[in-house]
Amino acid sequence: MTNSNTKTKTIEKEKVVAETLNGRFAMIGLIAAVGAYLTTGQIIPGFV
Repeated sequence: MTNSNTKTKTIEKEKVVAETLNGRFAMIGLIAAVGAYLTTGQIIPGFV
């Protein structure tokens, strides 16, 4: 019994690129937040 009704999903290249960039920018933001905390002791420097 084979299922001849299977559909293959194709992922658009633009979505893959967008998600990759989103992940990379999120990692940059996380490293920037850790760096700001290590240097100033505040998550958002200057914000009380």
